[in-house]
Amino acid sequence: MTMPDPTHPASHDRLRALGIVALNGMFDEMDAVGVLRYAVEDVLHGDLAIVSSFGADSAVLLHMVSQVDPAMPVFFLETGKHFPETLAYVETLKSRFGLTHVEAIHPDPADIARFDPQGTLWETDPDSCCHIRKTEPLEPVTLRYGGWVTGRKRYQTQERGVLPHFELTSDERIKVNPLAYFTDADVIAYRKAHDLPEHPLYAKGYKSIGCAPCTSVVAEGEDPRAGRWRGLNKKECGIHYDFNGAIASPMQASRHNLWKDGAFIADPFKPWDEGLAATEARYVHVPLAAFLAQREAFLSSPHPLGLLIAPGERVEDVAEDLGRFASVAISFPAFGDGRGYSSARLLRERYGYGGEVRAVGDVLQDQIPLMRRCGFSAFVVTHEPTRQALIENRLPEVALFYQPVGATEIPVGTRPFLRRAS
Repeated sequence: MTMPDPTHPASHDRLRALGIVALNGMFDEMDAVGVLRYAVEDVLHGDLAIVSSFGADSAVLLHMVSQVDPAMPVFFLETGKHFPETLAYVETLKSRFGLTHVEAIHPDPADIARFDPQGTLWETDPDSCCHIRKTEPLEPVTLRYGGWVTGRKRYQTQERGVLPHFELTSDERIKVNPLAYFTDADVIAYRKAHDLPEHPLYAKGYKSIGCAPCTSVVAEGEDPRAGRWRGLNKKECGIHYDFNGAIASPMQASRHNLWKDGAFIADPFKPWDEGLAATEARYVHVPLAAFLAQREAFLSSPHPLGLLIAPGERVEDVAEDLGRFASVAISFPAFGDGRGYSSARLLRERYGYGGEVRAVGDVLQDQIPLMRRCGFSAFVVTHEPTRQALIENRLPEVALFYQPVGATEIPVGTRPFLRRAS
């Protein structure tokens, strides 16, 4: 039996009682204000936020928000890549609609410094650029709420053609799409009826507006989102998840199994594909043998990469290249195989590697205190008792040891007066 989320018990119980199908059947297709009002007042009272791009169509939904609850939290993903006109538009709509809780969300400066120091990642790897500038910063914000409002519409792309008013995400939160059934003509009509300020770029042909480098003018008759990531096999930034899975990013649709910095978080790294070319690899842990076989290609690639070390493999063989990797994963194929501990100590103590060192494979709670002593900073955990032990902070303590780690530990039984002076 799935236990209710203690953070949002009322909203989840309400949803279970009513049922997502029944909830979607309660409203006329065009009753956007009714959908929003019901979500605010009956389903997710005080537990709902909106994520707005402040793009071409944003004024319509934000006007509705101002009619229902102008104090609703409105989050704007300030990626650092927006048009100046968009930033000015944020201030225009805040003032015009009396929105009292508009907050900008910024990417982690450390992620930008590590993965996009030149600010050009969008050219070579737009998925990774969206991940560090949108998905990662938004994740902890949305977890604070039982649901959130989007401005998505069915007509925008084929993938959104089955979009409902209410969705249930993989982590049992509610996504509300008041404008799901609105067409482009409906948006324009609403904007005119309420004399809403238009985005400064809309009249110039920008029908769907995101970050400046990845947004272009849309020609007459084109899909409104054709100007987003033009020429690339990319249609979404990765922050949305539809009930049919069509717009699910791997991070959002899967369970969070990476324990890091005191919590289970979304893992930006994907499984390694044996057929993956070095020039296409991104956010994967490259097996050490594969890296050595195509070393120059991997070193010249601009994409974020990790390294995978299996038992018995020599860390020494990649010592001079460790700075290339954002993460090093060390495999533990069996509980009794302890060779990974030595690999971690070599990374930290001999080669001074300062990035993430994660344990993958058969990771159980008895091992984690020892792994931490050896320099592991992250753990991929699927074993349920171990997951609970981490969440509840009840790992076994290792107070006595015979083999020291690093230069500060003194093993049991040591007679300091007999030790040679260094």
